[in-house]
Amino acid sequence: MTRKHLVNLAGLLVLLLVPLAAHLLHQPFLVSLFTRFAIYALAAVSLDLLLGYGALVSFGHAMFFGLGGYVIGIVSFHLAEGLPLLGAASNSALVLWPLAALVCALLGLVVGYLSLRTAGVQFIMITLAFGQMLYFLLVGLTVYGGNDGMTLTERNTLPGLPTGNANVFYYLCVALLLAWIGWSRRVVNSRFGMALSSLRQNRRRSINLGIAPLRYQLGAFVMAAAGAGLAGALWANYALFVSPDMASWQKSGEFMAMVILGGMGSIFGPVLGAAAYLGLEQTLTAWTEHWMLILGPLLVLVVLYGKRGLYGLLVHRPGEIET
Repeated sequence: MTRKHLVNLAGLLVLLLVPLAAHLLHQPFLVSLFTRFAIYALAAVSLDLLLGYGALVSFGHAMFFGLGGYVIGIVSFHLAEGLPLLGAASNSALVLWPLAALVCALLGLVVGYLSLRTAGVQFIMITLAFGQMLYFLLVGLTVYGGNDGMTLTERNTLPGLPTGNANVFYYLCVALLLAWIGWSRRVVNSRFGMALSSLRQNRRRSINLGIAPLRYQLGAFVMAAAGAGLAGALWANYALFVSPDMASWQKSGEFMAMVILGGMGSIFGPVLGAAAYLGLEQTLTAWTEHWMLILGPLLVLVVLYGKRGLYGLLVHRPGEIET
């Protein structure tokens, strides 16, 4: 068994034992913290599909996270008010979570198609612009709380599962994270993923070989949007609250920091990056409210001296060539 397999197995074991450890240590907040981690990790893994494998630096990824949350929040608002939305009323996760992912995928199709007509800094700026457009749109929805956001009355339901139970909801989030990781691995190891990686390594040569960049990059953009939308839907259920801040550029920056910390282009790296980011936030905020002043230099050090991120440092020996 390789070091990579051992690290992955250890991470899985930690995730499975969190509720038990929280019970034995009499620290129930650990379940809440790791639930937050699982949701953020899902969003970070979805961004890695763009950033790590497609070399597409999207600064508007949080727009899909926010939109996914608002799909849940808006439906919850109409259910609480007894006003069916578009003639339908459902609080089932089997309906609403795929709906949130689908709505975000459709938005990703439009935004991606327009944004991928640019490249480099222009691509970064246009994704940022689209993200800010959605942010201010959500701020302007005063019927849904505007800048103050809105509170949900209850979590979405699943047959046979008490989603209101913290442990059950935690395991549900972990299961969806693992499912998304499995899906992402299949994608990056498929012919689609190989073509996407070739565009990242040498775009001109890939085009000469007959690979159409828009097709593959747009596909990755749509899949990443769907993953972020699902994470947003989970966050709305976790916090029972949604606000425009979910779609802000600062949130996009957080997701990007997680991917960079963990290691771009590794699928499992963003998971470790999310754990490191939230762990540092939890620890440093106990010392100072200006914790980002400490995180910033740490991020710079990782970028300069650990280009494969924390995950690469764990699974690869010094001087070992990554395969």
